[in-house]
Amino acid sequence: MIPQTLAFAVLGFLVFGLAAAAAQIPAPDDVAAVPSDAETTSSGLASKIVQAGTGSAHPSASDEVTVHYTGWTTDGNMFDSSVARGAPATFPLNGVIAGWTEGVQLMVVGEKRRFWIPSDLGYGERGAAGGSIPPGATLVFDVELLGIN
Repeated sequence: MIPQTLAFAVLGFLVFGLAAAAAQIPAPDDVAAVPSDAETTSSGLASKIVQAGTGSAHPSASDEVTVHYTGWTTDGNMFDSSVARGAPATFPLNGVIAGWTEGVQLMVVGEKRRFWIPSDLGYGERGAAGGSIPPGATLVFDVELLGIN
C-alpha cells in the first residue's frame, strides 16, 4: 500500500505535469505575417532577434543543440512548446525540419530568435503533428539556444 502522503505527491505531480503540457502560450503580435524588421535568407527563412545572445560560436548543421521553443501557425494556434512542458529539447540540427537546421545555425548561445518558416522549409504539403499543422502552413517559432553540445 502506498502511504497517503506519497499518493498525494504523485497525484499532485501528475496534475501539475498535465496542466503544464496543456498550457497555451499566447502567440506574438506579429505571428500572422513576417514583419518589416525581419531578415530573410535566400531560402525564404525570415527571422528577427528577440533577445541578444551571450555566446560567440554558432552551431553547425551536424551539432547537437539544446533549446527552448514554442511553435505557432500563423493563425495563432500553438502546436508545440518545450516551454509549456517545462523541459528544454536536445536534438541534432540535421535531424529536424530544414527551417530549423538553417535558422538555429544563425544563433549564438543565449539568443532568442523568432522564425517564420515557409512551408517548403517546414512540413510542406503533408502537414504534421496529428493535423495541428495543416498542409502548406507557414510556421512561427520562438527559439532560445541554450547550448551547443
